[in-house]
Amino acid sequence: MTTTTAISLADPALSARLTERLALVEERLRDAVTHADQLADDAARHLVNAGGKRLRPLLTLLTAELGDGSRREVVDAATVVELTHLATLYHDDVMDSAPLRRGAPSAHEVWGNSVAILTGDLLFARASATVAGLGPDAVRIQAATFERLCLGQLHETVGPRPGEDPVAHYLQVLADKTASLVATSARFGAMFAGCRPDVVRTVTGFGEKLGVAFQLADDVIDLTSDGTLTGKTPGTDLRERVPTMPALLLRARAATDADPADRALVAQLDADLTDDDALAAAVAALRSHPVVAETRERAVALAREAVDELAPLPAGPVREALVAFADALVDRAS
Repeated sequence: MTTTTAISLADPALSARLTERLALVEERLRDAVTHADQLADDAARHLVNAGGKRLRPLLTLLTAELGDGSRREVVDAATVVELTHLATLYHDDVMDSAPLRRGAPSAHEVWGNSVAILTGDLLFARASATVAGLGPDAVRIQAATFERLCLGQLHETVGPRPGEDPVAHYLQVLADKTASLVATSARFGAMFAGCRPDVVRTVTGFGEKLGVAFQLADDVIDLTSDGTLTGKTPGTDLRERVPTMPALLLRARAATDADPADRALVAQLDADLTDDDALAAAVAALRSHPVVAETRERAVALAREAVDELAPLPAGPVREALVAFADALVDRAS
């Protein structure tokens, strides 16, 4: 399997190094999900074999270029963040009842919820075993990241408290559920490449803001892209009543303005969307609403803030590549 970077880089030497190291990460991933037990092996390989952009390990490898990116620990750290991400996908798909992931049936559709959840746990265990070899600081960072991932999912599940702003609540969910691991991906790369603490802090801040922007862009993609590109059924979040920024912005508008069309669209989203035609109609209606453009504007603005975090870094190919990485995450079709 050939693994290539998911961003266009102006420096061919940097691109070649990242491609080579991503291939090493891919090998490590496949080794890490191998089990003697046949069921565990099949289920754990399911999402690895389905592919993916490997954005988190790519970010780890990229920030490592600010130091000595050739260190073995950097590849190990990149493997850890992708194993952790894959583990969360098994759990998320159960929580969201998502039928597809990366164009293939979700694990819970193939083996059932219990096997999918336990497979996610197995991947967390393999990530923990790998991170243990990176030392106690890495273990503490991984544990704190895992805690935030769980809190993000918990708060998404229970929703905002009475009187809490749903949009602010959702942004905090995104910070914990998505941005925490993106930030750790950036942090691990600089950390294990031997960068100074101030450089590690800089790229961690970059990853934190970019992670929220990335998920807001996903909210737009869920409504505007062809499911054959994303590998997910458009509107799955609407069907499963999982909040997204466009829907939250629409509800805020409907609660404060007098436009009957907004209230009618909210009623459409609240109706039974189990029928595919009803879901498609709701997706089409929301897709054409200005809240989708507003969500994209928020994603772009946050990505710009993330890029501003990079100002202390020296100018050159690596900083340019990090800017390109930010642009690519919010300006994509899948």
